[in-house]
Amino acid sequence: MIDFGIKDIIDIVLVALMLYYTFRLMRSSGSLNIFYGILVFIVTWIVVSQVLEMKLLGSIFDKLVSVGVLAIIILFQDDIRRFFLTLGTSGRVHSFLKLFSRKRTDTDIENPAIMQIVRACSYMSKNYVGALIIIERNMSLNDIINSGERIDALINAQLIKNIFFKNSPLHDGAMIIAHNRIVAAACILPVSHNTNIPSELGLRHRAALGITQQSDAVAIIVSEETGRITIARRGNFRIDISQEELERYLTTVM
Repeated sequence: MIDFGIKDIIDIVLVALMLYYTFRLMRSSGSLNIFYGILVFIVTWIVVSQVLEMKLLGSIFDKLVSVGVLAIIILFQDDIRRFFLTLGTSGRVHSFLKLFSRKRTDTDIENPAIMQIVRACSYMSKNYVGALIIIERNMSLNDIINSGERIDALINAQLIKNIFFKNSPLHDGAMIIAHNRIVAAACILPVSHNTNIPSELGLRHRAALGITQQSDAVAIIVSEETGRITIARRGNFRIDISQEELERYLTTVM
């Protein structure tokens, strides 16, 4: 009789979750084929050593696995670092920590900066002015901020429009908003190499996707060609949203 209990079920579920999140991590970094290769190697190793009990070949696979783990850590150190940063700054962790912090007041809920961003994006959308705005959340964007020009100003619709004006020296790059302030402009972002991005989306969209794959930031893109407003978060797009949708969305993330 097979001894199969609750611990075995938990074990299977945890392994499935580990494989699922590894799959998501590899897919977002464009390394999905490597994930499939690793999966095939692990299945072959289990079949050889556990099912067929081939001692010589199994011992060779055991040595390769021990060396392979170290090689994977070296090759994917940036992805592994991003995974643990994301894990530590996830919404669930911060929701749990908020239980031990003070309750939100009406002042916390109402954020006048949101309307300034919405007004600026609405104007730029109607006038086909390209823009890329990154809103820092729990994960620090200091490396990105240091790549641009420091501003450190209150969020103001006129200032945002002036920065992204076509003849402005700061329009080419991303604006970073953190702690309800415009902290930098003309910042350089990592570009996503995801091959599933629609061809009609340009470099601004690829840069927005890249930063949201590597952090928990929210990106707002205004297309210079179509005037469409797009939001990027967690490596996904919400394309062609209205002013009202943008306001509602920012209320939940700022």
